[in-house]
Amino acid sequence: MQEMKIGQRVLRIVEGDITEMDTDAIVNAANTRLMHGGGVAAAISRRGGPAIQQESNRIGHCPTGGAVLTGGGNLKAKYVIHTVGPRMGEGNEDEKLRRATRSSLELADAEGMRSVTFPAVSAGIYGFPIDRCAAIMLAEAAAYLQGETGLELVVFCLYGKPSYDVFESALKKLEEQKG
Repeated sequence: MQEMKIGQRVLRIVEGDITEMDTDAIVNAANTRLMHGGGVAAAISRRGGPAIQQESNRIGHCPTGGAVLTGGGNLKAKYVIHTVGPRMGEGNEDEKLRRATRSSLELADAEGMRSVTFPAVSAGIYGFPIDRCAAIMLAEAAAYLQGETGLELVVFCLYGKPSYDVFESALKKLEEQKG
């Protein structure tokens, strides 16, 4: 675990299984149709039970860079924020990932949440380079925590040591830049 204090708020990275996190919400790396068949989405749907997919079906769609909310089903987290990151090669990927991160944080804030956990959005089957993912998502979360927000804790939960190491390195660089 590594963390960075931003005033009274905390930006933290951990290695583990996002479905085990007990923050107010966990973020799902979703597709635009909100069909949770692979990657992080499948793990969340399996652990959380059918209610998550049923709610997602009622919502029906989320644009790239957007975020929508469902309950957490059987998860420790009360809510799941579904965000759609970019597919590598579709164009303007960095900005779309920044927007997906920001949209998720804004939705958590609008719902009065105090804590939220993210995966490495788009760094799996969408092919986004994980080092760029880490730099963009951590910088966006840190900037958000510096503003007016009720969020007190933003966690990035990485599956596997290689992914964790990339995020740890990016967090250290971010701390150095903040001086």
